[in-house]
Amino acid sequence: MDPKGSNGSGLQDEHITDLLMFGFLQNCSNYNFQKELQVLGHDLYLPAGLRENHDDELQTDGSQYSHFVLESQETDSESQDEIIQNIARQLAHIGDRMDRSVPPRLVNHLAIQFMNGNLSEEDRRECLAAALEQVMQTHPKDMEKEKTMLILTMLLAKKVADHTPSLLHDVFRTSVNFINQNLLTYVRNLVRNEMD
Repeated sequence: MDPKGSNGSGLQDEHITDLLMFGFLQNCSNYNFQKELQVLGHDLYLPAGLRENHDDELQTDGSQYSHFVLESQETDSESQDEIIQNIARQLAHIGDRMDRSVPPRLVNHLAIQFMNGNLSEEDRRECLAAALEQVMQTHPKDMEKEKTMLILTMLLAKKVADHTPSLLHDVFRTSVNFINQNLLTYVRNLVRNEMD
């Protein structure tokens, strides 16, 4: 699976994919991993506007929980983050319409694979890729391939986390890595086109 992909991804690219994936999950309807998603949002250092509950937290050492934001990049970053959030919202709505096309047994099998602690990150990406390939075969071809792959990758992550909420962090990270390896150019272009 290498449609218009790129193997190298920098911190900015990872941030974009993190925001896109998080926004997708946050905007999907009917999910059972609200608490895990809030924890993930804090772990990712997301902008306060994307986190639903962003109270200052007192840490065990007595210091206040803080998020790292570079002042000089804040305005550009905020507008880019808003654009990414809008894209995520649109993709989530499409994902909601595609939701029923993902067989429950495929989700169950993928969740079982993610529960296997002996699998490496690469093995998990391969499991995700195999599941994606199966879902792609049964999906209508009226949407561009990269967009379908992106939505279905995020939808599979959502469905695995919905099946087993404790897997959210692992399936999130694996999906982000998969997107960065296989769909990064498409994601970059999606964001760039919206910014123009």
